[in-house]
Amino acid sequence: MNWTVEYYKDKDGSEPAADFIDSLSNEARAKVFRLVKLLKDYGVSLKEPYTKQIKGKIRELRIKDSLGAIRILYFTYTGRRFILLHGFIKKTDKTPEREIEIAEKRMNDFMSRQGGKL
Repeated sequence: MNWTVEYYKDKDGSEPAADFIDSLSNEARAKVFRLVKLLKDYGVSLKEPYTKQIKGKIRELRIKDSLGAIRILYFTYTGRRFILLHGFIKKTDKTPEREIEIAEKRMNDFMSRQGGKL
């Protein structure tokens, strides 16, 4: 059984990770979608260099592109689901804390509205 990948949707219906991916070039977007397909196919078995644990339940999809290091932060949710929370272009060696905080805030919002527990 394959995994499903969903976009986090805020209370207003916006999907910030989808908006970020849509803002990328066609080439970069294709690379992101290839990696999302691997995530669907391999689930939690997909490891580095494709994904990496960041903090707590937050993981990142790691895409190399001419723009730089594209990162999509996500977490695993019940029912074999991945929720894509946040995307950004990484400019430093270390993932900026601000980007992690955005993803954590969205994950907490998702969980509170889904009735789940962290």
